Amino acid sequence: MRITFIGGGNMASAIISGLVAEGGHQISVVELDQAKRDSLAAEFGVTTLAALPATLDRDDVVLLAVKPQALQAVCVALAPLLNGALVISIAAGVQLAALTRWLGAARIIRVMPNTPAMVGKGVSGLYAAPGVADADRAAAQAIMQAVGMTTWLAAESGIDDITSVSGSGPAYVFYFIESMIEAAQQAGFSEQDARELVLGTFDGAVALARQSPLPVATLRTNVMSKGGTTERAIARFEADGVKQAIIAGALDCRARSVELGELLSKDGA
Repeated sequence: MRITFIGGGNMASAIISGLVAEGGHQISVVELDQAKRDSLAAEFGVTTLAALPATLDRDDVVLLAVKPQALQAVCVALAPLLNGALVISIAAGVQLAALTRWLGAARIIRVMPNTPAMVGKGVSGLYAAPGVADADRAAAQAIMQAVGMTTWLAAESGIDDITSVSGSGPAYVFYFIESMIEAAQQAGFSEQDARELVLGTFDGAVALARQSPLPVATLRTNVMSKGGTTERAIARFEADGVKQAIIAGALDCRARSVELGELLSKDGA
C-alpha cells in the first residue's frame, strides 16, 4: 500500500514500525517538527515531508495522526488534495460526521488504537460507515493488524465503548502494576526486583488466562484457599470496593469519551 501519515508522533511511529517490519509498503510522513522527521527517516527509512503533498489519488491511504484539537485545520487543508483517497483517522473523539464535513469525503474509517501497539501488542477498534467498501475496510484492518489485534465495531458509539476498555485500559493495568511494585518495595524488595517480580507475575497470569478454558473468576479462586493469604488480600480489595471502583472508572472514561467527541467535533473546536 501507499500510505501517507499526517503526524509522526508515538502512535504513528508505532504503526509505521509494524508496517516497515511487514514490508511491501510505500510510506511517507508529514511532520512539522524537523527533529521528528530526521528521526523517522533514520529509524524507518520512510520519506518525510514538512508540508502536505501536492496531491493524492484514489489508490492512496491517508492516516490522520495529529492531535484532535488540530484536526479540523489539517482536514480543511487536506480536502482539496485528496482526490478520493481513503482516510483513516486515529484521532480520539472526532466523530465521523465532523470528519466528513471537514474533508468533504466519504471514504473514512475511524480507529481507536492503544499504546501497546508500540510493541506489536496493540488492540484497535475500527468503525466504518455502511457505505465504505469492503476493500477499504480490508486496507484499514491490514494496517492496524501490523501492530496487534483488531475488532470491527457495529456502531460509531463503539469507539467510546472500546476507549473505556482497550484505549484507556493500559493505564488501568499500569496503575495496578505501579501499586503492586510499591507493595513489593514495602515488603522489602529493591525497586528493580519489585519491578521484575510484578511484571513477571502479570506476564504469567495473562498467559495462563489466555491458555486456560476456565473463566478468569475461576482462575482467581483457584489461587485462594480458605483462610489463606490470597483470600485475605482479596477480602481487603472487596471491602475497599476495588472492583466496583475499576468498573465505575471505566464507565466514567466512556462518558468522558462521549463528551469529548461532542466537543471536538464542533466546527472551530
